[in-house]
Amino acid sequence: MLDDTDRWILRHYQHDPGLANADLAARAGLTPATCARRLERLRADGILRGVRAVIDWRALGYEVEVSLRVSLEKSDPRAFDEFLEAARQVPEVIEIQTFLGRVDLRLAVVARDMGHYQQIYRSAILGLPHIADVEALMHVAQIKTQEVLPL
Repeated sequence: MLDDTDRWILRHYQHDPGLANADLAARAGLTPATCARRLERLRADGILRGVRAVIDWRALGYEVEVSLRVSLEKSDPRAFDEFLEAARQVPEVIEIQTFLGRVDLRLAVVARDMGHYQQIYRSAILGLPHIADVEALMHVAQIKTQEVLPL
């Protein structure tokens, strides 16, 4: 289980994952070796899964984001797996979420503009297997996105 020191390390590490181990250790009042061991244990326990780059896709020219709520035909027991396998191959699909209820999945799709989105929709999305229904929701603004946990 996590103790207060582990939570302190995680709290500060998630705000600045580029912080050198020695600096993180000094802030936590630990030796660098102890801090490194704790970080390694957090990784080994699957709590700290990695450090990643967060790229602003808008800065790369992708101006449109659309959420597609997808319901699948469920007559084929492989429908879900076949849909997911195919959807993962569409480069512009940046997120796939699954749900219980009327909607089975949500795809987040990015495009350079509406013409590009229409091309992706017609050539890639509509060709995905086992689709029963698709509803498109155009993103207007992102109000809050938070990946930092309240530790």
